[in-house]
Amino acid sequence: MAVGTHGDVLPFIALGHELLKRGHGVSLAAPAPFEAMARRAGLAFQPLGTVADYEAVIRQPDLWHPQQGFRPMFDYALQVAEPACLWLGATRARGVDLRVIASPLGWGARLAQDLYDLPTATLHVMPFLIESRYDPPRLPGLPLPRFLPASLRAYVNLGVDKVAVGPFALPPLNALRARLGLDPVYRLRHWWNSPTGMLLMFPDWYAEPQADWPGQAVQLGFPLVDRFGDVAAMPPELEAFLDAGDPPIVFTYGSAMRQGAGFFDTAVRLCRRMGRRGVLLAPQGGQVPKPLPAGIIHLPYAPLSALLPRSAALVHHGGVGTVAQALAAGVPQLVVPVAFDHFDEGRRLKDRDLGATLSRRAFRPARAARVLGRLLADRLLADPAVARACTAARARMAGGPDAILDACDYVERLTTAEAGSGPSAAS
Repeated sequence: MAVGTHGDVLPFIALGHELLKRGHGVSLAAPAPFEAMARRAGLAFQPLGTVADYEAVIRQPDLWHPQQGFRPMFDYALQVAEPACLWLGATRARGVDLRVIASPLGWGARLAQDLYDLPTATLHVMPFLIESRYDPPRLPGLPLPRFLPASLRAYVNLGVDKVAVGPFALPPLNALRARLGLDPVYRLRHWWNSPTGMLLMFPDWYAEPQADWPGQAVQLGFPLVDRFGDVAAMPPELEAFLDAGDPPIVFTYGSAMRQGAGFFDTAVRLCRRMGRRGVLLAPQGGQVPKPLPAGIIHLPYAPLSALLPRSAALVHHGGVGTVAQALAAGVPQLVVPVAFDHFDEGRRLKDRDLGATLSRRAFRPARAARVLGRLLADRLLADPAVARACTAARARMAGGPDAILDACDYVERLTTAEAGSGPSAAS
């Protein structure tokens, strides 16, 4: 059960596909637009809401506001929670031996775990959602200086939960729990984690394990799953474009972004000022300026695993799935964060010399020549430290274990009370 956008759902499709190959029956419960992708992977599909429901969330301007973005997504998670919970209950009532893997916003799975005692694990694709008083994540729109003690930054994060998240999210969630005969919960970011199992899908060299992480958490690696996206192979026109010149700079602002016109306008001007070729990835119309100059191509989607190894750099929003693909390709990244985990991912890349970050206000056409060109040319494309860090990340990604296979092993061992008891559980 996965609630979110492409980066949230595709790892579940990949996990389900591998479990299917091992002989298990697999159903994916996810927003309705992901049905075609799930069925291409061979999975049964249970829509959470309608396509119109999902589009209504994605089109809300507040979704891309650093402080307000969580509200539309939490509203949607609550909207689909009860029917998802009842669907799991009905499936169990038919005698099916269920094991449930859910994203943090898959609240229907957590409700069903509380109601029916189902073997359940929460799968996290981003370290941003894992709290720690020793290494607190960077919250969107709250750039606390790094010189502040970690404990103080963690205390501020907790205050944000109490002031902004709890009063908004908990009353309707607890009203639903009351209707289902369940006790109230008091902290959302504690409750949405299954108490018996957590899968952390990011490696320890990217997010170092902390002593106060939940004891039931098992840390694996990045799931590289773009082959399960909109198209699995390189479009012929992009293949021809790559063959025709120097490695381009790739620009994407995420699969769900509907307000990226300024980003792509800046991207075009930046490529022209630098004399570089560019690839613009934007699935929705009306975001990319027309006509495009020679040397710049626009496509709705391309598999980054095939495109990025033939590219010079990646400029993007900071989604963790996109981050992982660039690390695997060994290309430097410029993150222009919007909301959610984007600021935290950008900070992790900068700390490791794997990229840089720039605010949306700074990433605009007027600065394309004076600031952005120098940043890309000097900091990302010509800095030996960045090149060494990117090469090392690519080697780590190539030499590491397959996170999806490891996650399947975990799922096959999943039981009600002992999901997090294996030797690899984080302490």
